[in-house]
This record gives sequence, structure tokens and C-alpha cells, in this order.
Amino acid sequence: MNKKDIKSFTFDELKIEMEGIGEKSFRAKQIYEWLHVKLVDSFEEMTNLSKGLRERMEAVYRIPSVSMLERQISKIDGTNKFLFQLEDGHVVESVLMRYKHGNSVCISSQVGCRMGCKFCASTIGGLERNLLPSEMLGEIYQIQKISGERVSNIVIMGTGEPLDNYDNFVRFIRLLTDENGLNISQRNVTVSTCGIVPNMKRLAEEKLQITLALSLHGSTQEKRKTLMPVANKYELSEVLEACDYYFEKTGRRITFEYSLVHGVNDRDEDANELIGILKPRNCHLNLIPVNPIKERNFEKPSRKSAENFKNKLEKSGINVTIRREMGSDIDGACGQLRRRYVETK
Repeated sequence: MNKKDIKSFTFDELKIEMEGIGEKSFRAKQIYEWLHVKLVDSFEEMTNLSKGLRERMEAVYRIPSVSMLERQISKIDGTNKFLFQLEDGHVVESVLMRYKHGNSVCISSQVGCRMGCKFCASTIGGLERNLLPSEMLGEIYQIQKISGERVSNIVIMGTGEPLDNYDNFVRFIRLLTDENGLNISQRNVTVSTCGIVPNMKRLAEEKLQITLALSLHGSTQEKRKTLMPVANKYELSEVLEACDYYFEKTGRRITFEYSLVHGVNDRDEDANELIGILKPRNCHLNLIPVNPIKERNFEKPSRKSAENFKNKLEKSGINVTIRREMGSDIDGACGQLRRRYVETK
């Protein structure tokens, strides 16, 4: 018999489950609290439930495990990078970043990725499988337990394309922000997509208050195609229209992510084309000097070159920042730690 993933049930679904096995609905509140507030990993730890009920639950339900394999801590800024193992032996990585405004965790949404972006280590080897809502939560819950610190901001920008795992991702958001659980504000959640247009529009209809970050990386359709295979499916004009639709439906300002690659997309003409795209929009541009990976020959621009690029955009009234580099002395780039682990197996 396939056991049900109890940690992926919403609070209302858990009530129905408990009533279905002849229990009072208040049991759902107790169990939900054990799973999503006290962050237990087993039914045995749910000490205010009778032994009989714990055994019955053990027989019908499972709590998918997420366990730490490796932890790297930056000596520069205290950034923590985690490698977690899932029940089936697959591994994913997550990052804890400490800022003045609170702790931010970047999680993975898939094991591997099939999007094929040229500068990203996450996509080498392709997609293995989607993560369950409970596994995405597990990354955050384990980091809270290991660090002993509250997490206040979540970014879904680790390995995987969240909108390629749409249903699990949306359920994860609803669980993460549920008042009965961790109760993280939706406004403190950012999801990154490379531009899967139909699902961007679906997300706009979900009535969530999360921030949508589009991986832009190229200032024209042709330039995007050289870096991002997804651009062969969706025209830049369609992607930008989906961004506008998201803003119109949610009132949430779009963030555009732009990996700066020396000699590829960091020239004056790129800046001018970006100004043309961004000036009419209520948005923020995040410039990310590319993190070189050994499988690709992309180079990071110099600090001066990146600043010049930023200044040109700023002078045109674009709201722009250069992303602060975190954990540069550890396997900082997305997918690097997992890639190194997989290669040694």
C-alpha cells in the first residue's frame, strides 16, 4: 500500500483525513502543529497523541524525510550551504543567507532541471524528478532546526524551474504561508522563472502576493535564445506580456534577473536594449555577475564593468541593483554542491 504524504496536506484536508479515520477534527490541529510549527520528523514525536493513533497513522501516512548530508559555512559572511538527501537517495541543495532584515533561505524545487540555461550548473544532467510540497518545506524546516534561527524570507531560486513543477509549487506556497504553520508572509516569498508563459498567467490567477522574478538574461529574443533554450518556445514579447499580466492581476512589482556575462550581454547596446524593455514597466532589475562553472567558458565581468552597466541603466531611471555576492568561498553557484556530490558517486 502506498502511504499518503501527510505533510503535503493542507490544514482543511487534514481535518477531512482525521474525520475519515474516525478521529475528532481537533486532532488535525495538533498534528498540523507537530508537522509545521514544531517541525517533527516522525509520528513517534507527537506525544499528545495516543500510542494507538500514532501506530494507525504510521500504517497509513508517511512524513517524507529530508536529511542533511553536508553543510558548508562561509568564513566571509556566514552564508550556509546545505546538501540534503531525500528518501529515494536523490540530493538537493539549499542556502541560508543572513541579512540585517532577517534570515533568507533559497530552496530547490526539482532534482535537477530540464531548462538547459547555458550558465547554470543546476541543469547539467537534466531533470531527475519534481520535489513534493513536503520536501520543499523540509528544506526550510531542517534549516530552521539546524540553525536554531527563524527564517523570514524564502526565495525559490535553487535547482529547478518552479513553474515546471506548478501544482506542487503552489501547494507548497499555501502551506508555507498558512497561519496554522510557519505563517511566513506571502510578500516575503519570491519565485524565479525562466519564462513558462502559460504558468506565469496561471500564477497571476492564484491571488497570491508573492514576488515574481523573471530570468531575463538577454535584451532581445535572439540573445535570450543563445543563453536560454526556453526562448525557443516563448518569444520575449510573450514573456513580457505575461509579466505585465502578473503585475496587473496582483499589483506586485516584477523583478527581472539578469546574469551579466563578460562579452556576451554586458555591452552598451545590451544596456540600451534593456532600457527599452524596462523603462515602461514598474519593475526592479537585479544584475548578477555570472558565477563561472567549469563546464562552461563564461567569464564574470570586472566589478568596474558591472558598475558602469548599472550606472547607465540608473541614469535612465531604471531601478537596479547588483546582487551582493554571498558565500563566494564555498560552492556558491546554484547547483555546484549537488553537482560535485553526484560526480563522486
